[in-house]
Amino acid sequence: MTIYFYSTRSEYGCFSNFSSHGFELAGEYWQTTEHYFQAQKFPETHHCEQIRQAKTPKDAANMGRDRSRPLRKDWEEVKDDIMRKAVLRKFETHAEIKEILLASGDEEIVENSPSDYYWGCGKDGSGKNMLGQILMEVREILRKRTLE
Repeated sequence: MTIYFYSTRSEYGCFSNFSSHGFELAGEYWQTTEHYFQAQKFPETHHCEQIRQAKTPKDAANMGRDRSRPLRKDWEEVKDDIMRKAVLRKFETHAEIKEILLASGDEEIVENSPSDYYWGCGKDGSGKNMLGQILMEVREILRKRTLE
């Protein structure tokens, strides 16, 4: 069975980057993984702080996608590691969602985003599903730690 998620209101809504599971990373508090991820497009600029303080993850996403802001030059090379770091910290911080992730066993996890062919599976299922891949990697990391 494959686990599909997208909306924060669905059964696996905690897998979404919009889920309200805040965490500390890089000496700051982040409301959601979306806030952290989008802000990292503009490190050490006022844009980073503006995004960190955005009212909602949707606001943070819109601000991060605004190409009038100066996107860091190495973004394509670092974005997967930034996402991995944020998702890992989120699940390390919140025991209740860590349990949900670990309880998913060896099921494939897919972000069922109709519009995102990189982080999600896209409308026709042909997307890379990088967020799902990262969730499965994080699940494996957490599983190994619980065995140590």
